[in-house]
Amino acid sequence: MSSENKKTGLLPLLAAAALIVLAAVTGYYWFEAGGRKATPAETMAGTAEAGAGGLRSLATGPLAAFLVHPDPKSLPVIAFQDGDGKPLKLSDWKGRVVLINLWATWCAPCRKEMPDLSRLQTELGSDQFEVVAISVDRKGAAASSAFLRETGAENLKLYVEPTTAIVNELQSPGLPATILVDRQGRERGRLLGPADWASPEAIALIKAVLAEKG
Repeated sequence: MSSENKKTGLLPLLAAAALIVLAAVTGYYWFEAGGRKATPAETMAGTAEAGAGGLRSLATGPLAAFLVHPDPKSLPVIAFQDGDGKPLKLSDWKGRVVLINLWATWCAPCRKEMPDLSRLQTELGSDQFEVVAISVDRKGAAASSAFLRETGAENLKLYVEPTTAIVNELQSPGLPATILVDRQGRERGRLLGPADWASPEAIALIKAVLAEKG
């Protein structure tokens, strides 16, 4: 094999090694449709226009990776179930601000941030706001319910979508993924990877959307 071919063959290996190193730092997991723990990968968090809806300036500190959209984005029809198997749609929350969180029991970063999501729900949860944490775990509702108990997040309602179709519908390449939705059911921004959702920055961001008229 020529030296040129050897160099070419090494490139994919070097790229894979770089991703593994980045994954160890970011704690972001590629989603794997089989429902098992997937390879961690770098958190992706683009840059939005400053001041979009007044939110960009609030995406700081532990929420610095939160991507604020320059304009609100329409979402597809999102269907899932509650813990009893009752069919639900995101449109059922229209008129409320929602923080959607996609997670699974095999996702270590999900386990780490679940208590923060629980504290956020305790702080701001009302008829105007809810943390809608949706398990995409193929193990079913029982395993997901046990996960919430183990992480001390029993105040979060159990929502499941075991077909994992919602992952593609929301265009999330990995877990956890958290999406902020306004009262009109539009996506205002998202964060891929774990974050401290009980932080003052997170609370300020959500309060800003709650304060919006319309």
